[in-house]
Formats: sequence, C-alpha cells, structure tokens
Amino acid sequence: MGSLVCCSFGAWSLPFVIVYFANPDLSIIQVFSSAFSNDANIAKSLEFSKPLLLLGGGIYLFFVFLAWLFLEEKKYAFLVEGFIHRQGVWFYAFTSIITTAVIYFALKENPILALSATIGVSAFFITDGFKKNAEEKEKQLISGHLSAWSKILYLEVLDASFSIDGVVGAFAFTMSVPLIIIGNGLGAFIVREFTIKGIDVIAKYAYLKNGAMYSIGMLGALMIAEAFGQHYPFWLAPLNTVIMLVLFLYLSIREIKLYDKGVKKKV
Repeated sequence: MGSLVCCSFGAWSLPFVIVYFANPDLSIIQVFSSAFSNDANIAKSLEFSKPLLLLGGGIYLFFVFLAWLFLEEKKYAFLVEGFIHRQGVWFYAFTSIITTAVIYFALKENPILALSATIGVSAFFITDGFKKNAEEKEKQLISGHLSAWSKILYLEVLDASFSIDGVVGAFAFTMSVPLIIIGNGLGAFIVREFTIKGIDVIAKYAYLKNGAMYSIGMLGALMIAEAFGQHYPFWLAPLNTVIMLVLFLYLSIREIKLYDKGVKKKV
C-alpha cells in the first residue's frame, strides 16, 4: 500500500493542477471541492474550460505519437512505419507546421485556446527530454549496470512521465477528476510493477507498444477535433483503445506462433 501511495502521488495531484490552471478564476480550494461536489457554478466553469483541456492535451498526445512514429526505434508492424522512421529528420518540421496551423485556427476561436495549444506543445518537449533520459536509464536497468539510488530515480521519472501521459489522455474519456485519479493512480502502480518484474513478459509481445501508440495518436486527434467543436459519442475513445490493443496483441501472438513453427526467424 505504501508503494501505491508513493508511486501514484503524481497521478493523484496532476489532475487538480491541470484543472486549476485551466480555471484561473477558481481558487485551489474550489478546484478540490469541485471534484466532489455538485456546485452548478463550478460545473459551468469546468465545462467552459473543457476545450482548453482538450486542445492542450490533444496536441500533447498527438506529438507523443508522432515522436514515436518518426524517431523511436521499433519493430515495424507495417512497411509504412519503416518508411516514416527513415524520414525522422522531418519530425520537427512536421510538428512545427501542425503547431502553426492549430494556433492559427485557435486564434480565430479564442486567444486562450491558442495559449492552451502552446502549453500542450511546451509540455510535450519538456517531458520528451525527461523520457529520453529515462530510456537510457532503462537500458542500464535491464543490463544491471545501475545503482540502487539510480533505479529509484529512474522509477520516479518513469512515474512522472506516465502520470502526465495518463492524466492528459484520461481527459479524452472523462472530465471527472475522481475517476481520473483512481484510474491513473492504479495505472502508475501497475507500470512500476511491470517495469520491475515484467520487462521480459511485455517485450514478448512485439507489437503491443505499436497498438498503444496508435491509440494515443487517435485519442490526441479526437481531443483536438472536439476542442474545435466536433462532437463524438462517449464510447468512441474507449472503443478506439480496445480495437488498437486487441489488433496489435493479435499481431504479436501471430508472430510468436510463426517463430515457434520456424516460418519466421528472429533478427
């Protein structure tokens, strides 16, 4: 239980921080009370801030997906992934064009909406730097060339990165802060346990991360579209996640069977 409390602290506090900055007219106390009350005025304020949360979060998630697609070493599920990865030098140009376009259209709607977009972009590049450092530490963790203190620091960075990704993505599913806290608190704990005990199990399913990243990219795109007034049924975001993960889990299991039959050879 102590481990759950420690590793989930970021996941518990971050939703309140995000809501607070999206609703500067509310005090910190009001933000906390809004999560557990039915105050109509506070609910109205939170509803007004919904496009800000969706656009900033959507840009952040979509850029996480693009960074994986263009820059990250991966096992290719489709030939196009290999082609795009070889064009990785275009990632920064592509994201710059997207940023400019989103801000241009956001300024027509609301200048604060444009500010939300730039915050999402800034959050991505800040956390991306921390994640790259964490990836280097992960390699040392797997190889055993990491001290006890370094392992602790690595896990804390991993927790923080997961909390940001998870909390931002959760706003695509619900605006209920208690639900976000519960889901991401448990998620952060599970990620920590898998990192320590289940690296080999996760690595066995070669395309599972591909599915997770495509799901993140779709969630980001949906959040951006909703921020600009498009409306989708509540079940679309979770259905997208389930379909992507099931599809790529199937591809992973199929590849394992091909290896076992000797049809494919590991490279």
